[in-house]
Amino acid sequence: MESPTEQVPPRPATDPLIGAVLDSRYRIESLVGRGGMAGVYRAHDTALGRRVAVKVFSAPGDETDADRRRSETALLASLAHPSLVTLYDAATDPASGSDFLVMELVDGPDLRVALSEGPLPREDVARMLAELAEGLHVIHARGIVHRDIKPANVLLAPAHLPTRRWNAKLADFGIARLQGDSRLTATDRIIGTPGYLSPEQVRGEAVDGATDVYALGLLTLEALTGEQPFPGTAMESASARLVRGPAIPAGLPTAWADLIAAMTSQDPAARPTALEVAVAAASLASGDGVPTAPGAPATRVATAPTAVLAPSAVLAPSAPPTSPDGRDDDTRVLAPAGAAAPAPEPRRRRTIAITVAALSALVAAAVLVPIALGSLAGGASTPTTPPQVPMPSVEGELGVHLEQLEEAVTP
Repeated sequence: MESPTEQVPPRPATDPLIGAVLDSRYRIESLVGRGGMAGVYRAHDTALGRRVAVKVFSAPGDETDADRRRSETALLASLAHPSLVTLYDAATDPASGSDFLVMELVDGPDLRVALSEGPLPREDVARMLAELAEGLHVIHARGIVHRDIKPANVLLAPAHLPTRRWNAKLADFGIARLQGDSRLTATDRIIGTPGYLSPEQVRGEAVDGATDVYALGLLTLEALTGEQPFPGTAMESASARLVRGPAIPAGLPTAWADLIAAMTSQDPAARPTALEVAVAAASLASGDGVPTAPGAPATRVATAPTAVLAPSAVLAPSAPPTSPDGRDDDTRVLAPAGAAAPAPEPRRRRTIAITVAALSALVAAAVLVPIALGSLAGGASTPTTPPQVPMPSVEGELGVHLEQLEEAVTP
């Protein structure tokens, strides 16, 4: 939806367009606002059954006005971005001869209305700045300068996320021009709103994307403070920026103050591009606090897991049995550091316990029985070495363990 220079209450009783159907399709419902060149209306598209904004131009003027209309139509038709108002149609009403544009209807207030209630939270301002700067980057890449960035031309569409209240859209390309075009109005007056003109606009010099960045810096400062950076009459406001920059409050965080100071530099060449502003604002919106250089990759440190031996590797027998699925029951397992090691199966623990108990009993019998027999026979004080008692022959896994124990205790 286009935002006019001045908003006025609907005038259904006196406005002849209220209730009219333009081009047999667009039924005009109410007046949203009116500017010097056109009025913007809420309308119903009877062909597609949707609400739209219709910008109806005033009676044909001189060739300059006609050029401006054609320029705005061509510019809007060439742009597509979520932060820019979308053009749906452009036509001439056969009955009245009025030229009109049909655009996306943004069913929300403009920034000027929002600021009438006071400054905005910094998080909201950062998101708005990122969105608008990205939209400006798109039009600057097409060689277009908006030339009239101000709160009334920023529309706030209701958001559908709990983390934000609205999405910002840039409207009103009525005085946009190709970069390097320094034409004035038919009466040789500089085009733009005095409170947001860049120094080069005030001097009547050629403008480029840096002009929009300057105005966006003033708009951002106003959104943070709730006060217009250059108040006063048109002459006072326009001339003040030729000798000084805007006053940035001392309490504003350094990241914000540095960004706004750069955007509102007296030298257009010293200002960041719209893309750089968008990246910096996105960093502020994410809570980093420090603007990030465009294209800087995020650094992430990945720690490789440390391998440790699970307990099952310690208890692995010399000839492990095989489970039904073909996997060794006591296969050595490498587990990531901090992970719980796999516990041995209950049956396995029971078998090992029984084996140890049996081996202990056999060792005790092999040592104590000969000593006891010698004592009963009244043996001499000099002990005699008992004969070696061979371990019993046991089949299977237990026999293997017994053979290993016999080798370990044999002198």
